[in-house]
Amino acid sequence: MPHFPWRVTRLCARGKLFSKDPSVYMPIAFKEWAVTVRALAEGEQLVTLRKGGIREDEKHFQLEHDRFFLYPTFDHQRIDLVRDSHKPELRRALEEGVWADGEPDVHAWTLDGGIVQPDRVRIRAWAEVAGHYEIADPRAVDALSPFYVWTTDYAEKRLAWKRRHPLHVLLLRVYRIPRPVTVKVREEYFGCRSWLDLHRELPFEGTPVLADEEFERAAEAIEAIAQDATPAMA
Repeated sequence: MPHFPWRVTRLCARGKLFSKDPSVYMPIAFKEWAVTVRALAEGEQLVTLRKGGIREDEKHFQLEHDRFFLYPTFDHQRIDLVRDSHKPELRRALEEGVWADGEPDVHAWTLDGGIVQPDRVRIRAWAEVAGHYEIADPRAVDALSPFYVWTTDYAEKRLAWKRRHPLHVLLLRVYRIPRPVTVKVREEYFGCRSWLDLHRELPFEGTPVLADEEFERAAEAIEAIAQDATPAMA
C-alpha cells in the first residue's frame, strides 16, 4: 500500500468575469459549517479539513479554486463536535442564517435533524488558499488542533473516513468583506458538497482578519506540522 506524504500545492486564480471590474467575478463559495465560518471570519480558525462529500465527483475532494467566499451551512452541524471552549459561539453562529419564521433555538442542535436550513445566509468573508497539504497521520491532525474549533475526535474521524485516501488540509487567509450580504439558499446548495456557485456579483474586497506577522507565524507552525507528519499506511 502506498504512503501519502505531505505536499503543498497552489492554484492559479479561477472564476468567471461577471463585470468590467476585474475584482468582480461570478463567485464561487466554499461550503462549511456556520460555526466554522464564524471562527474563520474571526481569526479563531486557520485551517479546514476535507476528504470529499457524497455529491462530489467520485466522492473525493478536489481543490478547484484558490480563492472563494465562505458559505455557512447548518447541514450536519452538531454541538458535540465543537470543542467545549467554543460552544458559546454556537448561538452567535445562528446569525449566519436568516429564517422567515425567526431564529431557531440553539438547543435544536441537540435534537435529531438539527437546525432547519434558513431561507437565506449571510456571506461575510472570503478566503484565499495559502497552503494545501495532504496528510494521513492522526498525530498531525491532533497537532493541528490549535488551528480549528472542532473536537479532535471529530477531526480524526474525518481522517479515518475512506482510509485509503489522504486528508486535505487547507490553510486559509481570510478577509472580512466591508458589509455582509445575504444570498438565497437554493435547493442546489443542499447536500454534502464543497463548492457552490453564488448567483450574484460579489467583489473580493476587505481586510485580512489577522495581521501579516501573526498569520505568517501560524502558517509556519502549520507547515512544520505537515512536514513532520509520518504518513500512515492506507
